[in-house]
Amino acid sequence: MPVSRRQLVSELDKLLRTDQFNDYCPNGLQVEGCEQITRIVSGVTASQALIARAVDLNADLLLVHHGYFWRGESPVITGIKQQRIRQLLAHNINLLAYHLPLDSHGELGNNAQLASILGFEIGGELTKINNQPMGLYSDLAEPIGALELARRITSGLGREPQHIAPGNEQRITRVAWCTGAAQSYIEQAVSIGAQAFISGEISEPTVHIAREQGIHYFAAGHHATERYGVRALGNWIAERFELEHQFIDIDNPV
Repeated sequence: MPVSRRQLVSELDKLLRTDQFNDYCPNGLQVEGCEQITRIVSGVTASQALIARAVDLNADLLLVHHGYFWRGESPVITGIKQQRIRQLLAHNINLLAYHLPLDSHGELGNNAQLASILGFEIGGELTKINNQPMGLYSDLAEPIGALELARRITSGLGREPQHIAPGNEQRITRVAWCTGAAQSYIEQAVSIGAQAFISGEISEPTVHIAREQGIHYFAAGHHATERYGVRALGNWIAERFELEHQFIDIDNPV
């Protein structure tokens, strides 16, 4: 049975606590399409390629983690933004985007889903944004070496992480992680006693911090670490409202 756009957006705003976040972009409905929703396509980023797939699949709703209207970007709708939005409007497709709320959610969020993918039992939160948990850590039942952890990441995400080793042979008993562009949280990982930190991206200072603080750092890919939250949310919606859902993974090596 179809669900109204209003009801779906309201349910998701409550589920993800969107009112608790001061985010870099608007969360929730970003582009308004048809009133009734029966078919959802989800993906990480609302790129032209993902929109084209949503059109091909006759989607009523495109659900993403990375949408539009980011803080600091030009507000004018020109160029690729105009082309993307024009295609959504031409096919009456709703665009729903959830950024930090989808990172943070304790079950469906990117960080919780990454824990499941990598086989980590969640021990607690790494830090907070807007007083909401952001990033997690796990105390491992058995200490592991850095190469073993790298192999686990490779197996779970289907890509080899970039590993910055601190130059010591210590075994890893506590792992912290935060998906996406969260490399700056490496110092929080150090402060909670983690011997390894996983995020999506890496910056030039991250290398020096890892070496000087004696912590293993794994850059596992922004896209690769954030595929799972939006897929889980799409599945939750499909089950809750008896809708069709298809996750589309548009390859991105970053």
